[in-house]
Amino acid sequence: MEIKEYITLVNEKDQVLGKEEKLTAHKEGKQHRAFSILIINDKNQMLIHKRESSKYHSGGLWTNACCSHPAYNEDLLEAAHRRLVEEMGFDCFLIELFSFKYYHAFESGLIENEYDHVFLGLYNEEEIQPNPVEVEAYQWIDFKLLLEDMLVNKEAYTVWFQKIIKKLKTDKIDIFEVY
Repeated sequence: MEIKEYITLVNEKDQVLGKEEKLTAHKEGKQHRAFSILIINDKNQMLIHKRESSKYHSGGLWTNACCSHPAYNEDLLEAAHRRLVEEMGFDCFLIELFSFKYYHAFESGLIENEYDHVFLGLYNEEEIQPNPVEVEAYQWIDFKLLLEDMLVNKEAYTVWFQKIIKKLKTDKIDIFEVY
């Protein structure tokens, strides 16, 4: 028996409207709460991962260290820590950088309509144990090289990760100066 995962539906001000089964929310394009985690180290590198190819959307694309949805009635920061451990096998101190809304309809018919909270963490340890159900590959990449590659190979990166990077550049947020 499949266990249904319920996520939090929100309005334009991120106020809770109720809950919906995750796949249904994506099929119907209902706005819901999400989070994205950026992980950096002291070498001016960012941890990115390639989504497992069989993911329900954006499989095989490179993205930020972790991205997910809090369960209905789950604290946002607690959800971010939980998913970081579940996806990448480690945890670290996280701060919220900003939030933004985005809408994207995929060719598959699924729709991302998210109120996305972006967190930043600093991690300098060697141990990373990604979940193979979520992560096909991972790497630490020099941030400048990442920006250059995103310009040339835009289609290799998830839509939300591109939007996050664009906001960092537009708002002149130096993530390496935060810690």
